[in-house]
Amino acid sequence: MPTPFKLASRSAIESIDDLFSSVGLKHGKRKNLGHNFERQPKHPRQAVPQRQRQSGTVKTRIAVTPVPGWSEFPWLLHGFSTRTGGKTTAYKPDQRAGELNLGFTASDPRETVLANRKLFLHAVTKDKGSIPSLVTLRQIHSSIVYLVGHADAGEEAHLKGDGMMTGERGVLLGIQTADCIPVLIVDKKKRVVAAFHAGWRGTLKRIVENGVGRMRVEFGSRPEDLTAAIGPGIGQCCYAVGDEVRSEFESQFAYASELFCDVYDSDPIKEKYPLLFLTARAPGHSNLGPNLHLDLVEANRRQLLDAGLPAESIFVQGDCTSCRTDRYFSHRAEHGFTGRSLSVIGVR
Repeated sequence: MPTPFKLASRSAIESIDDLFSSVGLKHGKRKNLGHNFERQPKHPRQAVPQRQRQSGTVKTRIAVTPVPGWSEFPWLLHGFSTRTGGKTTAYKPDQRAGELNLGFTASDPRETVLANRKLFLHAVTKDKGSIPSLVTLRQIHSSIVYLVGHADAGEEAHLKGDGMMTGERGVLLGIQTADCIPVLIVDKKKRVVAAFHAGWRGTLKRIVENGVGRMRVEFGSRPEDLTAAIGPGIGQCCYAVGDEVRSEFESQFAYASELFCDVYDSDPIKEKYPLLFLTARAPGHSNLGPNLHLDLVEANRRQLLDAGLPAESIFVQGDCTSCRTDRYFSHRAEHGFTGRSLSVIGVR
């Protein structure tokens, strides 16, 4: 699939206007009759403080995004990280302040990531003293879920999979993402927690739905006692996929058609000069036309519903990581050169 055109600046458009005017051409007046998809996710986003929107602002505070309502559980530790604060300079070397990369990547020194993790965990626990044991996974886009504890903690993840659960106190489960969907679950009655990493492949394999099933087996959890939070991830507004992905979902989910939509990208050059983009190819064989977009957030919300959770017990944070690269790391928007966020949950 060709790389989509980026929005042109006003000066660039005016230059093209002048060029075509010099030879007696005018831009087309044809209106776009296609499906206009606003690049906004379905799910409402939490407001970002204005000071974080101002260009040139030095961002030094470690930001931890909590789940509304979970503060009523004094025994619970949790939070979604952002890229603000921290000591990483690998991804934006010219900026005035560091970033909070929490994943071991080839571009960021190991000691920097460890320092960032320490800062983040202190911010989550609000304790400058000891911090909980952090358990992470070597995430492989699977349906594998582990029961973990203190023995599984360490700097390097040694378990391969995409889901964890624990009832041990002082253990934090950490899911690393840079567009994929993090899902955190709390059993209010049993005081146990779980965390899942859901990219499209893991979602297709029902990682979240299977994970709830494992909680029922391991802890006797009842779905009506569970509450879940779907964290920041790439929204349908930005998640273009191929037809093969839709075919895979249609083979697994009766509601698959509700997870996809066609998106027509708006481009001022194409709108002004439509004749430049005509093709001699037969209908149906042109590269022009809509892109297919997948709603991963809704896909995982539906799995939670199918697992028995009440709709009112599912919180959707709503931020699109690809839209908000000022606040989150995005593998797709930053072409693979980016850090990792961490979503954590544990029993205090």
